[in-house]
Amino acid sequence: MALAVAATEREKQAVQVCREILPEVSRTFALSIRFLPGGLGQSVLCAYLLCRIADTIEDDPVAPPAQKIALLDDFMKCFTDPLLANDLPKIAQGVQGEAAHLRLISYGDLVFTLFRSLSPRTQATVRQWVGEMVSGMQHFVGLYPRGIRIQTISEYKKYCYYVAGTVGHLLTDLWYEYSGYIHPAKYNTLLTRCEAFGQALQTVNILKDIAWDAEHENSIYVPAQALQAVGSSHQHLLDPALLKQNRAALGSLMELAQQDLDDALAYLLSVPNFAISIRLFCILPLLFAYATLRELDRSVAMLQPGGSVKISRREVKSLILAGCVVVMSNHGVQWLVTQVRRGPFIWGLSKLS
Repeated sequence: MALAVAATEREKQAVQVCREILPEVSRTFALSIRFLPGGLGQSVLCAYLLCRIADTIEDDPVAPPAQKIALLDDFMKCFTDPLLANDLPKIAQGVQGEAAHLRLISYGDLVFTLFRSLSPRTQATVRQWVGEMVSGMQHFVGLYPRGIRIQTISEYKKYCYYVAGTVGHLLTDLWYEYSGYIHPAKYNTLLTRCEAFGQALQTVNILKDIAWDAEHENSIYVPAQALQAVGSSHQHLLDPALLKQNRAALGSLMELAQQDLDDALAYLLSVPNFAISIRLFCILPLLFAYATLRELDRSVAMLQPGGSVKISRREVKSLILAGCVVVMSNHGVQWLVTQVRRGPFIWGLSKLS
């Protein structure tokens, strides 16, 4: 009896800690996940934090590849070995990176406590897709021991599948498990575009954080082939003298982001209208990505040392409000996306019709 009570208390602590740390590692995700109820919300929360732990290990700017690969192996063993999971904070103690992400790793044992509280089916889904993600991370860490340097657009797409397309699959499998509105035929429809949903958000994030990734994580995702075509290179990605050429080299990634965003929009529109919590979860990051891509199309800040591209807080608040208003209407969602693509959407200056 005492052991059962202790286990329950630890699970409550795990949920509380995971909810508290989420906004520190992703404000956007924290805004969206609040719409997911009960077991679905806890499953997505846990899955996201596990992916973020793996990502933090991959992004360590100092650790040698063999150490990262071995640590990712240990991380995957935690899914089936509770004792190892309890030791994860100690095992990963030497990882370097952003303070919030390192704090998450320090609570890795509690994230796995939350994982073990999920349904067996959910655990299998999370383990499958996080495992697929980690296998891709290990491949690229081994391929580029001195820091990731993507060579071609084809290789870029492969990388994005592993770190983001897998997330699209994971989420879609969870929708199918938890929502009575996602019947088998609808699930199969969503599967056709679920990778694009994850990859679109990933490409937009990569584009806006080009300088950060190069300066702080020693990673460059702009294909070398695209840079060479305009007379530049990875070495000169942030060179002010080649700003115009480097901006031109982003064309293929901008086009890819737009294509994937449009497929991601189709994914959202395929979610049944009455699955409102899932639609709310999906619409906010999608709207933010469309707005960010619009600003990226007008900017060179992401190619300047210390630079990044963000949308205004005022537009973020407006999109949250407008997204919640139109979310149950496919026509309304399409209308809102059109407005966002045209220019900053500020509530009060735009009128719903």
